[in-house]
Amino acid sequence: MTKRPHSKGEIRKEPKEYDEQVIEISRVVKVVKGGRRLRFRATVVIGNRKGKVGVGVGKSNEVTGAIQKAITQAKKNTLQVLLDQGTIPHDVEIKQKSSHIKFMRAKPGTGIIAGNTIRKLLELSGLKDIYAKSFGTTNKINNTKATFEALKLLRTTPGMDARARKGADTRAKLAQEQASKQLAKQEKAVQPQTAKTVTPAPKENNKPDNK
Repeated sequence: MTKRPHSKGEIRKEPKEYDEQVIEISRVVKVVKGGRRLRFRATVVIGNRKGKVGVGVGKSNEVTGAIQKAITQAKKNTLQVLLDQGTIPHDVEIKQKSSHIKFMRAKPGTGIIAGNTIRKLLELSGLKDIYAKSFGTTNKINNTKATFEALKLLRTTPGMDARARKGADTRAKLAQEQASKQLAKQEKAVQPQTAKTVTPAPKENNKPDNK
């Protein structure tokens, strides 16, 4: 019979703060005195799918070590992306080194229309509907960094501010109505119940008059 593990010995895994996606793993050869030195370079993207995303690059003698270094760097280099109902607030275009990328707003239900490298970063950032087009190089590292820099250029629009004010007013109105209802209930509970007093009706005198 197999023994069940004791409750004190059970290890509970905590949920991860970020999801991770490996963009590329490549071998890097460095020529030094005495020969060549082989190392691995990993590019990793992390995100919580709620607007926070990060990019990191790590190098090590082993693949696992390179990925861990990239994740550590990505956590230090995070960005809060401005989302507008699942898409970007406005169109944005960026040219960085050999990369040339353009992002455009999309209607709800469109999905993420982009290449594999750019798609991973956009998915982890929390975007659901967006058009992305790459006109420049196909280098994965350059395109990833250019996408990250393009997301930094997003700004709030007047429409977003108006919707935010409208939502705040609606929430304040609902909170005020709930508070008034709760106060009315408390007042009813505090008020004493007054007993109803019934006054008896006057009795008629049926005795004959003595004449």
